[in-house]
Amino acid sequence: MTALQNHPQPGRIRWSALSDRGKVRQNNEDAFLGLRFDGREAQLLGKFGETSLASHDCVFAVSDGIGGAQAGEFASRIAVEKITRLLPRAFRQAGQGMEAGFADVLAELYTQIHRALLFLGGSYEECAEMGATLSLCWLSPGRMCFGHVGDSRIYYLPASGGIRQITHDDTHVGWLFRNGKLNEREARNHPRRHFLQKALGAGHQFVDPQVGSVVCEVGDVFLLCSDGVVDGLFDEQLLELLREPARARGRGRGKSTPAQLLVREALERSGRDNTTAVVVEVCGPV
Repeated sequence: MTALQNHPQPGRIRWSALSDRGKVRQNNEDAFLGLRFDGREAQLLGKFGETSLASHDCVFAVSDGIGGAQAGEFASRIAVEKITRLLPRAFRQAGQGMEAGFADVLAELYTQIHRALLFLGGSYEECAEMGATLSLCWLSPGRMCFGHVGDSRIYYLPASGGIRQITHDDTHVGWLFRNGKLNEREARNHPRRHFLQKALGAGHQFVDPQVGSVVCEVGDVFLLCSDGVVDGLFDEQLLELLREPARARGRGRGKSTPAQLLVREALERSGRDNTTAVVVEVCGPV
């Protein structure tokens, strides 16, 4: 993707990631992905690190599986593994100046994952009705493009301050919150907050992902997380932990990565669900 003209192009990103099954569930149906890729190859990234965007793009994703037994765990892993095969093919086209083409690329990616989950769900009894959420950030110099289906979330913390959820929860409760009919506390405690209206697979006939993009600046932070994180932490607490971690250091956690801080705090306050966070920080030029 071609960055906007006359806009500073951050050359590096720093990331951290962590997933935990929580205090209640027996297995972890969450999955996350970090991937660096160009038109020739893709390289999986570890739980933390730093890299340049000079010659590669990076994608980060969080998926929360849906389904009985271990079908949900299988579904979320299919969702993130499909990305490693499908996105690198689009790198060359994106690098040739198709600035608006990311929406078509991501729409096709989500459609192919959706079809794969529907096929497996219809072919194997143990996979019936399995599905997944998927929230994805695609970073190139100067821009972050995203795709989303479900109730996992992407937050944008601009360098200028504040925090904003840039994805929409695909639930009726999410719609009520966006339209001012519920406040954050009411939405978080609503008994139907986990009832998805859209997901990949899960018997849904069509998939219509939310796609968008944000111009990146040095100092911006992006958080991808499953609903286990926001079950334990309000938005202001996310902002404090990511922008003012000194208080967390005061509790003896100075060596924790940002993702570790979020997951551990969420587990302490709730822990009822699988809990996954990926934090991406935009750094200066190479």
